[in-house]
Amino acid sequence: MKARVILKAAIKSILKSRMRSLLTALGIIIGVAAVVVMVAIGDGAQLTVEEQIASLGSNLIIITPGTSSTGGVRGGMGTFNRFTLDDVEKIKNEATLIKGVSPLVRSGGQIIGGTGNWFTQIQGVSEDYLEIRSWGLQSGEFFTERDITAKAKVCVLGSEVVENLFPDEDPIGQQVRIRNVPFKVIGVLKSKGQTAVGESNDDIILAPSKTVLDRLSGGRFISSIQVSAASSDKNSAAQAELKSIMRESHRLEEGEDDDFTIKDQSDIAEAATETSRVLTYLLASVAGVSLIVGGIGIMNIMLVSVTERTREIGIRLSVGARASDILVQFLTEAVVLSLSGGIIGVLFSILVTYLINNYTDQVAYIKPQIVAIAFIFAGAIGIFFGFYPAKKAAALNPIDALRYE
Repeated sequence: MKARVILKAAIKSILKSRMRSLLTALGIIIGVAAVVVMVAIGDGAQLTVEEQIASLGSNLIIITPGTSSTGGVRGGMGTFNRFTLDDVEKIKNEATLIKGVSPLVRSGGQIIGGTGNWFTQIQGVSEDYLEIRSWGLQSGEFFTERDITAKAKVCVLGSEVVENLFPDEDPIGQQVRIRNVPFKVIGVLKSKGQTAVGESNDDIILAPSKTVLDRLSGGRFISSIQVSAASSDKNSAAQAELKSIMRESHRLEEGEDDDFTIKDQSDIAEAATETSRVLTYLLASVAGVSLIVGGIGIMNIMLVSVTERTREIGIRLSVGARASDILVQFLTEAVVLSLSGGIIGVLFSILVTYLINNYTDQVAYIKPQIVAIAFIFAGAIGIFFGFYPAKKAAALNPIDALRYE
């Protein structure tokens, strides 16, 4: 039998009982839609995390203080801090695989200026910080190496700070008081949105590192060091170089443990996306169960169809149809039914994804390969669960089939 004739007969047979066919395919529809939507939500979450990680900066490498150990009790990361501006200067002078380095001096306090006051974090950084973090200015200018050396009392405001202190006026040239120390506003940062953990990047004030260290933090140690590798393919080599420079700067002998930790974006991204990846696989697996249930439904209805059409099968066999023709006929019906459910399921998943993206805070992203896999899996379900009923139909004895009431 020609493929076109078989397909036409299969479609005609399915359309004879439209409601029953729709209800039979419902399991496949729900299964395909659930799998595609769950994977789309997981991929969307992962894409969001990757964008947030990328927004951290260009080939970002972060050096943080190590751990302390007292009486056999080890503290957490950052409990043993020996980082100074001398470490930053040594990296700047000796590292060959980087394009920027900046200290990070953390502080915080009540900011007074403009229309009121606002509590936020203050970070002391160098002139390389914007390039390292791939950040730009909305207006004004950034401080220079001369400002850092002179410990100038200048600052650059994040967009959220501007909204709360200067909602209706230009903050450039205005003065704010940070813990009773006057700072002149020379720039405003572009909005950068939230971090991977939901914190705002824009609720921040940047100032020269030496100014923050001397005027606000009141110490000699810096919080961390941020570095930008020359290129992404040199990240590993840059980390090895930084490790050597830091060990030499801290006079660590061979065999002594590092008193610092070096991480790059890949480490941060892997840690941030692992949970969402596992959750996606789990949800997709649970949704995949409904595909199996849908396949069982197809097998059940095909067995009923074989019983209802026993006399038809007998007539076809008696006028010359081969057992293989009957097998292909019923198998085609099962596959068409399953693929039809797959098509409707994909269309439904596209609708659900549209609603998620436009009416919720979630992001869902459907990859073309997921749609292709859904179709292939739906077809495979039809073949697998339709084979037994088709084989049973093909194995009928023509005489017995003709006698069937």
